[in-house]
Amino acid sequence: MDAYDEGSGARHGPDTPSRPAPPPEQVPADSAGPHQPGEPRTGIAALSLRHQIVVALTLAVVAIGVCVHLGMTFLHVAPANTVTKAHGEAVDDWIYPEFEQNWKLFAPNPLQQNISIQVRAGVRGPDGMTLTTGWYDLSAEDGQAIDGNLLPSHTQQNELRRAWDFFVATHDSENRPVGLRGSLSESYLRRIMVLRLDREHAVRAATGGAGVLERVQVRSRTSNVPPPGWSREKVTTTPSYRELPWWKVSQDEVAGGVR
Repeated sequence: MDAYDEGSGARHGPDTPSRPAPPPEQVPADSAGPHQPGEPRTGIAALSLRHQIVVALTLAVVAIGVCVHLGMTFLHVAPANTVTKAHGEAVDDWIYPEFEQNWKLFAPNPLQQNISIQVRAGVRGPDGMTLTTGWYDLSAEDGQAIDGNLLPSHTQQNELRRAWDFFVATHDSENRPVGLRGSLSESYLRRIMVLRLDREHAVRAATGGAGVLERVQVRSRTSNVPPPGWSREKVTTTPSYRELPWWKVSQDEVAGGVR
């Protein structure tokens, strides 16, 4: 009696040759899941167990550091909240001075004023008379150096502006220092003025030759940015000045011995 295969519906008798079984499906060697014995290990798997642990710990530390930095940066630029009120000092210690961001998340505050920093010097000539130079507009000079420069330096862009911001933040409206950083901001700003005046040859311009820089005076010139033509906003463009007292300059500072 012939046998009946229910799956294929075919009958197999004694004289019916049996079909050979299909060969097993070939799996490419590179798609094999587990590591095959005898194959060389690559990547981290090629390291010893101790080294694998070291690599894993290093990656974990780097990942944690990146997450902490991103979190601190977010809290720094985010509006004031419960976390920043409770841990604001820790956030500032992490951010300043290397990672400072000069903008605020969700609340940009574009500048609406032009602020120029100007300086003049008191120079003692060979005859012992003290002469006063004219005002040097250092911000305008930096602006001219940046204009058309595809790669302006950070010094040209930020040094003078940040020094003035530092001074204003640590002094009251009467130019009196507030807190321990007031004297530091004065020294920093005065040092920049001495270096810039030396670069401008202010002493030689005032005395016609040899002379000694004795004192400097700094002022800011602030004027509102004019509104666009289509705006109905009315603002005054008359500049206002903030004039600081004269600062005496030591000879060590003039000679570059003070850092």
